[in-house]
Amino acid sequence: MTRHLIALSVALTVLSPVSVVAAEKTKVVLIAGQVSHPSGQHEFNAGCIILARALNEQSGLPIHVEVVHNGWPKDESVFEGAKAVIIYSDGNDRHPTKGHEEFMDSLIDRGVGLMCMHYAVEVPAGPRGEYFKKWIGGHYEAGFSCNPHWTAPLDPKSDHPIARGIPAFPANDEWYYNMRWARPKSAIDILTSVPARDKINRYIHWTPEGEKALGSRQTLMWAIERKDGGRGIGFTGGHWHRNWAIDDFRRVVLNAMIWTAGMEVPKNGVKSLPVTEKQLNENLDKKRNMVHINLPGDADLNQGEAEPVDFRWPGKKK
Repeated sequence: MTRHLIALSVALTVLSPVSVVAAEKTKVVLIAGQVSHPSGQHEFNAGCIILARALNEQSGLPIHVEVVHNGWPKDESVFEGAKAVIIYSDGNDRHPTKGHEEFMDSLIDRGVGLMCMHYAVEVPAGPRGEYFKKWIGGHYEAGFSCNPHWTAPLDPKSDHPIARGIPAFPANDEWYYNMRWARPKSAIDILTSVPARDKINRYIHWTPEGEKALGSRQTLMWAIERKDGGRGIGFTGGHWHRNWAIDDFRRVVLNAMIWTAGMEVPKNGVKSLPVTEKQLNENLDKKRNMVHINLPGDADLNQGEAEPVDFRWPGKKK
């Protein structure tokens, strides 16, 4: 009889609600965009694998990141139970949410977090731009925002959870700036820097507003807490695949991902193992001219000043 009671007690302990809750993991859906730029750039699939591995296998946090490759999922049931959707992709007509705005909006209205990285912060002005102002607080707008390649001395907002464990540090990337914000501005600046002519090593799309903003502090990562209870993030870096091997660059993105999902950011930030050169070169998209990706170094930060260019952007009228 005693043995039966012990067995029953063990069974009840195993099945208790407390144990079930303890075993649950926060689900995040990470969408990698379609094959894009030349090798080593816009490596969405490989980058998402690095980030998912860090959270699922290295962070020690109760989280499960499910990666969807090459755009919007064919089976939307993948979103069931997700606390956040993270999108690392091209934007505009190649944005994964194009044609799925109502579905995404329904997730937002249920409090699901959304984080968009690099080109995925760019959508056209108009209805899609308005969605982004609601979802993440703002977006890149062609002809208004700009996207030079430059070395940004990054300053984190030290009193925000996303900045835990993040010192000031430099990184060379295609840092977009001069976003089109919701009014009144709802976004909190998480990473900022001051663009200067001598820090720019390549001009892509260059606008009068971008030039006016030289010498003024600009937002490179931002966060919002929405009225629906969800959270939103925009991060403009992520062009160069090599930058995932910068510990602080990777850590601030991992911090932002779990914050977007409503989780508590650890005191010293999310733990992850260093990314090796071998790992940088794994899972790259098959492109015409494949390149070997080296670990980032001082040469990336000191590329020399580019010659200024005339104003130019897609759709600009001559």
